Amino acid sequence: MNRIYIVHCWGGTKEDGWYPWLDKKISNMDNEVIRFNMPNTANPIINDWVETLDSIVDKIDEHTFFIGHSIGCQTIMRYLETKNVKKIGGILFVAPWLDLLPKAIEDEKSYNIAYPWINTPIDFNKIKRITNNINCIFSNDDYFVSLEQEKEFRDKLDADTIIVSNKGHISQDDNVYELQEILDLSKKMLDK
Repeated sequence: MNRIYIVHCWGGTKEDGWYPWLDKKISNMDNEVIRFNMPNTANPIINDWVETLDSIVDKIDEHTFFIGHSIGCQTIMRYLETKNVKKIGGILFVAPWLDLLPKAIEDEKSYNIAYPWINTPIDFNKIKRITNNINCIFSNDDYFVSLEQEKEFRDKLDADTIIVSNKGHISQDDNVYELQEILDLSKKMLDK
């Protein structure tokens, strides 16, 4: 059985936006979806989020998949670089980032929260060694994440990427409760 872990965004919960919809769409006899809340979601800290993900994942192997949204994508990468694992099934990143547009960090609190996430290096080669099944979705009008990030994820992780139109940060704040492209890429990831 496949185990699919969905890691929510900064300021989010497991019940936000498209997460429950996707859970219903891909949960079946072959796929178990695990959604959970991260600690202190208004002030995400790398170690706290990575340790929480580590405590939730009971087994990691080729039947383990991760779906992340925004800072959840970073959490997944930072978690995977700590693991001594040969292979996982795959990854889907929705609105991932390594850097943020000024609007995302315009106030001092947001800047201070984002700074370690932006400035602590990630071992992309290790992540690529444990899966060649990395998929990303970006929106052409994301106000937090520039489209330059799409190229970054293709270059650094050999990710397959798509760009959707007019979905903002692909979040509940943008009224995104369902998105066919997320479902399609989830199925593609699980079938690869």
